[in-house]
Amino acid sequence: MEIQRALLDRIMTAINTNKVLLLFGTRRVGKTHLLHQIIQRIQRPYLFMHGEDMEVQSLLSRRTAAHYSTVIGNHTLLIIDEAQAIPQIGQILKLMIDSNPQLTILATGSSALDLLNQSGEPLTGRSQSYHLYPIAISELQLDLLSARKQLEERLILGSYPELFHMSDWNEKANYLKELIQSYLLKDILSFSGIKHADKIYSLLKLVAYQVGSEVSYNELSRNLGINKVTVENYLDLLTKVFILFKLPSYSTNPRKEISKSAKWYFYDNGIRNAIINDFRPIHMRNDIGQLWESYFIAERIKHQSYLSTRAQHYFWRNYHQQEVDLIEVFDGSINAFEIKYNENKKAKSPPSFQSGYPQAQFNVVNPDNFMEYLTLQ
Repeated sequence: MEIQRALLDRIMTAINTNKVLLLFGTRRVGKTHLLHQIIQRIQRPYLFMHGEDMEVQSLLSRRTAAHYSTVIGNHTLLIIDEAQAIPQIGQILKLMIDSNPQLTILATGSSALDLLNQSGEPLTGRSQSYHLYPIAISELQLDLLSARKQLEERLILGSYPELFHMSDWNEKANYLKELIQSYLLKDILSFSGIKHADKIYSLLKLVAYQVGSEVSYNELSRNLGINKVTVENYLDLLTKVFILFKLPSYSTNPRKEISKSAKWYFYDNGIRNAIINDFRPIHMRNDIGQLWESYFIAERIKHQSYLSTRAQHYFWRNYHQQEVDLIEVFDGSINAFEIKYNENKKAKSPPSFQSGYPQAQFNVVNPDNFMEYLTLQ
């Protein structure tokens, strides 16, 4: 099943620029496959390197403009897959792009840490970043009926690309469990400074059970037996390797509204369910509300990212326990979403939210209409 990724055309249009194009995403999310789709389309000389190849690392370790000019030769496109594995990659990319005005560099990475935060010399003004997620429902180009037929599988097993080539449910579940152990956790634990490696998995489990609920860092600290600052650092790390994302609270009136809380979600439900080792079908579960809320919010974030909007995402709650699941703020406009799995369950804008934000557009999302909010146009 060939799926054309939403980023393909956007990256193709940027290839003629003298910039470093950074393609981020977790392992096995389809970065290398997307590179090959790009290679099939381009009609210009290109040089391909793999960052985990020791010879490539050795070749690029000599940081001089003259050396890189010899390495690149007459190629105008340099592609580096898994570039974060190359020591001092940020400085290398900066020197290459600054010394060759005809060059475009396309570099992929399973973490933003090495390519951006540890580069020594920032790539500000020289780079353009893209985030590749597990397959978005919009990338499948389905009508609503077909999307609904796939919904249970997406809620339980998620949307990693390899799953679409498997037919057996257990095979897919085993793939996800192996993916966590062999790739995702391996990437996390490869970073220096992690003193409690065993706590990372425990933290992911605790967050998995609290999806859709406000997370207390103090409570996580007590349960894990590590200090609050370490908990926050680990959560920050998990966002930088694109496993979790944070939904902060939205407030313009801290006296009445929650302003300092946060919820945490997984970018992919399959990863969340693999963490807690629960792949039971929908009719056997009591967390369907969590799964549906998490799925839609992640899909909406993918949707906005692929449309290249600057929308910021929050949840809203006041001290009277009135709540809105998802708030999008973009150029002064507010889009509010109440996310309900049961199509027959009525929902309306909370009175306090309506009076505080009368200009906000309020939407009720359920399996009967969710594709309206996730179609790339």
